[in-house]
Amino acid sequence: MSLKKINIRTVVLILMILAAAAMRLVSFKYPLVLSNFTPVGAIALFGGAYFTDKWKAYLVVLVTLFVSDALLILLRTSDLVLWYSSYLWVYLAFAIMVFIGSLIKKANVINVALASVAAIVVHWLITDLPWVYDTLNLYPHTLAGYGQSLIAAIPFEKNMVLGDALFCTILFGGFELAKSKYTILRTNRELAV
Repeated sequence: MSLKKINIRTVVLILMILAAAAMRLVSFKYPLVLSNFTPVGAIALFGGAYFTDKWKAYLVVLVTLFVSDALLILLRTSDLVLWYSSYLWVYLAFAIMVFIGSLIKKANVINVALASVAAIVVHWLITDLPWVYDTLNLYPHTLAGYGQSLIAAIPFEKNMVLGDALFCTILFGGFELAKSKYTILRTNRELAV
């Protein structure tokens, strides 16, 4: 394959996502302190915002999440687990986050912060449904149980806010800086302006 056929922008985006996802492995050593302080929300927003082919955003983000989930479970339990009961809900939340990222037309602090807040709210409302982690039977499957689950999740979502703030800054800021220096990373539409 010739170098002309390789889309440098796509390669850079994938490498940045993989590097950020590798930071998830740090959290396995400190699961209580760093729970949800991960780059996954930022990765979803970043992929949605920058991949020009949106199917690539969903594919790269969800496959990266799947592989890093499997690695984290393997590190914690020494078992290779490729499916768990809440996968569907978790992946639905992250697919919606990719969609939210795709709504970012101009990456600036305000747009990324608003998208991040929306993504965190989606994550909170979907992944903390009381039946998502049904095997634990922590909360009744009622509206009151859902409220209890949401309240109990606040410290974890606070960590997600902090993780998104850090990793969105690194990913979005880093890519915008790189685009300002290397025109090959810009889209045709950006080059025309």
